[in-house]
Amino acid sequence: MNKTITPTPKMVKEEILKPEMLDKQWYVIDATDQRLGRLASEVANILRGKNKPIYTPHMDTGDFVIVINAEKVVVTGRKSSQKLYRRHSGRPGGMKVETFEKLQKRIPERIIEKAVKGMLPKKRFGSSTVY
Repeated sequence: MNKTITPTPKMVKEEILKPEMLDKQWYVIDATDQRLGRLASEVANILRGKNKPIYTPHMDTGDFVIVINAEKVVVTGRKSSQKLYRRHSGRPGGMKVETFEKLQKRIPERIIEKAVKGMLPKKRFGSSTVY
């Protein structure tokens, strides 16, 4: 019987990323004539830091994002008249429902905030990343 002995591979030391090693950048994104979902997914990836080579899921490696011209974001098809945004005051009968068009006229940044928040994780880094 001829047994071959294979050497064990050497352990490679990996440097652990520390919060002080991160340099957060500011991104300014123009939302003029951009689709809502595509814009929100790009913003969510930047907020999480998935666009960086040092991304780690257990650490906040994301950057800061400012979206300008939020009132000029577009949706495809009939979503501008059919998409509904709901909120509740917590009181009986306190449900408020608004269409995309009405909310875009009243508070256009809320549309992008809700879309981005829906694309972020729901646990540890999700809620702290948006504001």
